[in-house]
Amino acid sequence: MRMTQSFSTTLRDAPSEAETTSHQLLLRAGFIRQLAAGIFSVLPFAKRTITKIEDIIREEMNAINGQEITMPVVHPAEIWQETKRWYQIGSEMGRFKDKNDRDMVLAMTHEEVVTDLVRKEIRSYRQLPQMIYHLQTKWRDDPRPRAGLIRVREFTMKDSYTLDADWEGLDKQYRAHYQAYFNIFNRCGLPAVAVGSDVGMMGGSMAHEYMYLTPIGEDTLLICENCNYAANRQIAQFGKPMAEAEDQKPMEKVATPNTKTIEALAELLNIPTSRTAKAVFMVASITEGEALKEKFIFAVVRGDMEVNETKLANAVKARDLRPAREEEIRAIGAVPGYGSPVGVHDCLIVVDDVIPSSPNLVAGANEEGFHLLNTNLDRDYKADIVTDIAAAQEGDACPRCDSPLTVSRGVEIGNIFKLGTRYSEAMGAKFLDKDGALKPVIMGSYGIGVGRLLACVAEEHNDADGLIFPISIAPYHVHLLKLGQEGEVAAVAEKLYNDLQEAGIEVLLDDRDETPGVKFKDSDLIGIPIRVTVGDRALKRGGPEVKLRREKSAINVSPVSVVDHVAMLIGQLQAEIAATVVTVPFEDEAES
Repeated sequence: MRMTQSFSTTLRDAPSEAETTSHQLLLRAGFIRQLAAGIFSVLPFAKRTITKIEDIIREEMNAINGQEITMPVVHPAEIWQETKRWYQIGSEMGRFKDKNDRDMVLAMTHEEVVTDLVRKEIRSYRQLPQMIYHLQTKWRDDPRPRAGLIRVREFTMKDSYTLDADWEGLDKQYRAHYQAYFNIFNRCGLPAVAVGSDVGMMGGSMAHEYMYLTPIGEDTLLICENCNYAANRQIAQFGKPMAEAEDQKPMEKVATPNTKTIEALAELLNIPTSRTAKAVFMVASITEGEALKEKFIFAVVRGDMEVNETKLANAVKARDLRPAREEEIRAIGAVPGYGSPVGVHDCLIVVDDVIPSSPNLVAGANEEGFHLLNTNLDRDYKADIVTDIAAAQEGDACPRCDSPLTVSRGVEIGNIFKLGTRYSEAMGAKFLDKDGALKPVIMGSYGIGVGRLLACVAEEHNDADGLIFPISIAPYHVHLLKLGQEGEVAAVAEKLYNDLQEAGIEVLLDDRDETPGVKFKDSDLIGIPIRVTVGDRALKRGGPEVKLRREKSAINVSPVSVVDHVAMLIGQLQAEIAATVVTVPFEDEAES
């Protein structure tokens, strides 16, 4: 490709709204252009890179017996109603009516569609196992798109689906994806870690997220550097310090004026925060049948901990949670700043699992300016649910080895889910087992956002001058700069352009009538891994100048040797990528 013919053009400066490095560089290098919030056009440079990413994905999916299909972007609402997700998912789902006034959905994922296919195609255990996948457009109306391609509303996702007759088959396919995903990310030059995650709207029994660790990430991860435990904070567990055992003492009301925080209470009474009970008031939106109802949730954790809203939402099976308003708090018999579960009514009381073994906690008296000493679960109040609802924090004990946990930020670049029979039961996707019994197909779901992967590669591989693409997904192997339009320079550059292409090497020729400075700056900005410069100075020094984008130094190579030298460099860069593709122990294997 000649740059005089290229549709992609570079920008000297990025728009002011582009805050992250990847967003700025992809805009400036002519890879993407924004149409609206969270909606982007992919230009030729980016399209070439995305095609290479997709080809890597296809190779790894095919290697674990995947079969590529294509499923529709527009779905009838009925299939989403069958699984109840029509009622459970909020405004991020794109809903509309067709001309026949029929409710329709813009695909945000494809579990319902693939399950509909399964119930039509799979009849017998002899047809299992199967794995199908596609690369398709998705729409999620995210209220806060940000960071260019990292958080968008319209995007391309690879989603694959495994179908098995038994749980052992699901385990095998899940582990195959677990490794295949590491292969994909490593082949794209992107370091990733797998962390346990919340199943969220997908449902199922197990999930892992693949995270690119970066300060711009919106996910908070808890990681143990000693045993490699890693989990999204949404589900992260930790070793909770246990209270000393003691006999229950009589409950006693004490005056605590102007003491509305745990810290102020602990200071006033000269006790550690772990001797207090923290009240958190939330209102949950819970689906009951086809109706969405609100329930008041009274959550209780020990005062030295915080409530994890994801764990709380999962505990009560809520679609959404919001903070309760003051009038709602008072309506159940509680008082803001002085609340406790003692004596409240018309609410769901959810208690963290450390509370039963934490006797004689100080809690609110549900009276302004007063607290209760020595409150105890089951004696003074009852819980509707006792479960882990506490949020892990930096320095908490690892649940496996007790070493301190560290906190990192990350961007989710892929996810895998054990769906089990959640969708096949709901939609009647069943098969005849070898014993003649009708059983639900056991399913898994696995996704990778292609554009987000590109953005994270750009975030990882850059310097002050621009992008530095890995050879495996660079839009071209070589950026050939022609620093002159006539004479020997032009002749050598044009011959090299043709020779490189004939050798199967992808080359972008900068044949524009621009100054050398502009060409060098654009070459650094675009980030093609190998640069070959043909100019008067280079030819006088013995031949075109060959330089790796990531390095400062260059060498002059005889014109007759340039193609071979470039091929050698490409081979070295490809070997570096290949060396990163290694077997990664599955989490359960690492534990054992």
